[in-house]
Amino acid sequence: MKILITGAAGFIGYHLVGKLAACGEEIIGIDNINDYYDVSLKYDRLAATGIGAQSATWQLPVKSEIFGNYSFIRMNLEDAAQLKALFKKEQFDVVCHLAAQAGVRYSIDHPEKYISSNIIGFFNVLEACRQFNIKHLVYASSSSIYGNREKMPLTVGDNTDHPVSLYAATKKSNELMAYTYSHLYDFKTTGLRFFTVYGPWGRPDMAPVLFADAISNGTPIKVFNHGNLERDFTYIDDIIEGIIRVIEHSGVKKSSDEDEDRGAFLYNIGNGSPVKLMDFISTMEKALGKTALKEFLPMQPGDVLKTFADISGLKNDFGYAPNTALEQGIREFVSWYQSYYNKA
Repeated sequence: MKILITGAAGFIGYHLVGKLAACGEEIIGIDNINDYYDVSLKYDRLAATGIGAQSATWQLPVKSEIFGNYSFIRMNLEDAAQLKALFKKEQFDVVCHLAAQAGVRYSIDHPEKYISSNIIGFFNVLEACRQFNIKHLVYASSSSIYGNREKMPLTVGDNTDHPVSLYAATKKSNELMAYTYSHLYDFKTTGLRFFTVYGPWGRPDMAPVLFADAISNGTPIKVFNHGNLERDFTYIDDIIEGIIRVIEHSGVKKSSDEDEDRGAFLYNIGNGSPVKLMDFISTMEKALGKTALKEFLPMQPGDVLKTFADISGLKNDFGYAPNTALEQGIREFVSWYQSYYNKA
């Protein structure tokens, strides 16, 4: 298969590129390498997949020095003409759309970035898929679309009409847009609602890196809602395994979570086992061998109290089986963190 992966310099995109390229798939990755967080981490992810500093050149493909079947192009999804030219030239079989402006709290102060990337960029991807007969679009949604719900676990059939952040609202919009394109133009779309992904090469604005930084340096970690939060933390390797299972299936699965008349599918992809924030912190402390200083703070705007994924759909349809225990995942993360940031 020839696969396009957007957001290839991102956390999940980097891992997906490496795994699929190692399996022999023909991969083209794109990313605009924006400065939402330190771009050096993005360049280092690219370097780890064989893409050198020349990746900074806009719209020119760079061949991986590690994988002969992987090329990278720096590109903005908002540039519809360039995106369509790429689709026309490459004739992809599958598109995995992971690029987005991330961050719940950041969306409070920078709403325009979310409309540009997550709405206009996603629309351009849909249009290119329609015009160039893409067999299957797999795209990243988010557990944040559930908002604050008391009923647990969160199931794909739950009402998602009350997102509590603009980021969540854009992800809900993506699902509606994908459904409409599947309905009108009869091509398959699969949305994956990610639940709190962590692991090596993770984003520096996410809790694992923030906590590891603070604990290592003896500075207080910010513990929101006074620690009364729960998250369905999911290790990156389990997430990648789930995405690949979806990508590699070209037929139509029958599931209670789909629109059976069309090709629009939605799945939760998580661990299916929520962890209390204080337990996550104590596991991190153990792995680092240091006790955290804690600054207890109130709930932040846009945050939710708890996430807990019902992953039965992905299990039933694709045999998805996350099996990385929190202790193991945190050990792997801390090993990478200490190696990467000490070297830096």
